[in-house]
Amino acid sequence: MLQLILKLKRSESGATAIEYGLIAALVAVALITALTTLGTDLAGIFGDVSTELTTAGE
Repeated sequence: MLQLILKLKRSESGATAIEYGLIAALVAVALITALTTLGTDLAGIFGDVSTELTTAGE
């Protein structure tokens, strides 16, 4: 039993998996933030283009 506990204590695979999970979560948050900002900017650009096309057709 003692050998099993010592083996688990030396094992770092669980910690590595948690670290990879945290990195993936951080990348996902950064990606969502960037895409949200990009989407807002694109909506403004398309709105400006739409306004220009509407006034050009009159």
